Amino acid sequence: MTVGDMLVATVPMARTLNLEFLETTAERAVVRMPDQADYHNHVGGPHAGAMFTLAESASGAIVIAAFGDQMSRAVPLAVKAEIGYKKLAMGVVTATATLGRPVADVVAELDEGKRPEFPVTIEIQRADGAVTGEMTVVWTLRPNA
Repeated sequence: MTVGDMLVATVPMARTLNLEFLETTAERAVVRMPDQADYHNHVGGPHAGAMFTLAESASGAIVIAAFGDQMSRAVPLAVKAEIGYKKLAMGVVTATATLGRPVADVVAELDEGKRPEFPVTIEIQRADGAVTGEMTVVWTLRPNA
């Protein structure tokens, strides 16, 4: 089962929004949300909440791809998120997530008994390539007790 398949199977919002996990590696996650009238805002584009969920889902995908081998000893949790809406989003939108710290550095902190935090940056784009939003999610790996 791929990371995307697992997220669609276990995260109801990913299924609800029909998110498509196009790429999920430790270096990059790319997730697409189809144009769906049920999730439009008052101007006919994807609702801000749907775009937030798209971007957060991309961040979760890269975290699982990067740290899936640590799940037996730590739980990944989102600590905080900030999003900026830059341009009007219309139609299909795609979120591309990038890990903000080297995996080895985060795992080294976990090995030291710390609760590491790390940012994931996400860019949201329309089909024409225009960046419609940018988001940063700070994640942690909470060690199991």
